[in-house]
Amino acid sequence: MDEKVVEEIRLHQETIAADNNSPLHLIREKELEISGRVLSAKREADAIVAEARKKAAEVVSTAESEGGAGAADREKAIRAEAAAEANRLRESARAEADKLKQEVEARRDEATRLVLDAVTAL
Repeated sequence: MDEKVVEEIRLHQETIAADNNSPLHLIREKELEISGRVLSAKREADAIVAEARKKAAEVVSTAESEGGAGAADREKAIRAEAAAEANRLRESARAEADKLKQEVEARRDEATRLVLDAVTAL
């Protein structure tokens, strides 16, 4: 029990023992009544704060787990995008290499003729 409450009870008992109908007695009774209400309100407020903290912890926990799942989904999507981009680049490089091979084949006869002309001109 709170030390202040114990002190108030002791003062109340002393006041009652001294004089039951004095104005001081009536004031002490009112003070004790108000003190009891304050104590009750404080306990209620503490319970509300404790419940709010519990709910906040649950909300944070839920948000963290959902965030983790969201991050995993985002990572998977980014990896899929990167793999698709890599495939596009690979196909583009292959197509460019094929085009260069065709150009080389098309110019091979011309190059051979130029080399032969150069050799025979000597």
